[in-house]
Amino acid sequence: MSDTVVAERPKQFKRDKRDVHGWVVLDKPVGMTSTHAVSRVKRAFGAKRAGHAGTLDPLASGCLPIALGEATKTVPFVMDGRKLYRFTVRWGEERDTDDAEGRVTETSDQRPSADVIRALLPAYTGTIQQVPPRYSAIKIEGERAYDLARDGETVELAARPVEIARLDLVSTPDPDHAVFEAECGKGTYVRALARDLGRALGTFGHVSALRRVAVGSFGQETMILLEDLEALCHRAAAGEASLADALMPVETALDDIPALAVARADAARLQRGQAVLLRGRDAPIFRGPVYVTVEGQLLALAEVDHGEIVPKRVFNLAGLHGRRKKG
Repeated sequence: MSDTVVAERPKQFKRDKRDVHGWVVLDKPVGMTSTHAVSRVKRAFGAKRAGHAGTLDPLASGCLPIALGEATKTVPFVMDGRKLYRFTVRWGEERDTDDAEGRVTETSDQRPSADVIRALLPAYTGTIQQVPPRYSAIKIEGERAYDLARDGETVELAARPVEIARLDLVSTPDPDHAVFEAECGKGTYVRALARDLGRALGTFGHVSALRRVAVGSFGQETMILLEDLEALCHRAAAGEASLADALMPVETALDDIPALAVARADAARLQRGQAVLLRGRDAPIFRGPVYVTVEGQLLALAEVDHGEIVPKRVFNLAGLHGRRKKG
């Protein structure tokens, strides 16, 4: 009986995770899922926690705000913000996914003129009723609609109200294509908008290109390409750069709500989850959500009512965190 030699497996180098807090506004490339994008950013920073504020389909590019660490507590504020999209509709074909990945289900030889398109757009602005795409993440009796659709089941989704603040025709590069910009609220599907425009115009249509230009306060000027981010992380590991330069502060997501500064004694109470009653000239004269700071540092998300500050989410920013850029 011969001896069997068992080769030792090379040891896997496990990188220590660390506390990283802030926002990275990724310019997501076409072909990558939002989940994969988050994992790449999380790995680049060695962060313990990460999440994103609004899925982008693999075929879409652009603004994907990624929250690291304590910034994940502020994700709902970004999700509720307005989104700005630039997208191209391909006329003459409707597809089962309402984008270029799907199977063609309807065709037409009709092509709309720019004037006819523009005349239709007011009907799709304001609060409208929209039926989401069959291939969407909406749940039906606990199952994702796209899973049911892929299994060949008939998916019937109810129309729901969505807000489209602005819808403009940007250009018509050729008879088969039209480029639009849409500024819309939470829950709006651009793919469904393209489908409905195509039907209303007497032709069919689907999204052939889609780019998210902005989400809330995060826009083009704050975006970073994945390769640039990873290069910065490599330079930081070599001591040639700072990772904080790629991070925006946690409170960037809270720009639309008031900030309230408190003294250290009140900060200690809020940190323990206790309410604070401010009297005299320090008492806030408004009601509603605020973010609370102490000595310039984010402390808590809170509700103010009759001068009382009630903490809802307390932040612990120990570790690496984004900082406000000067200038």
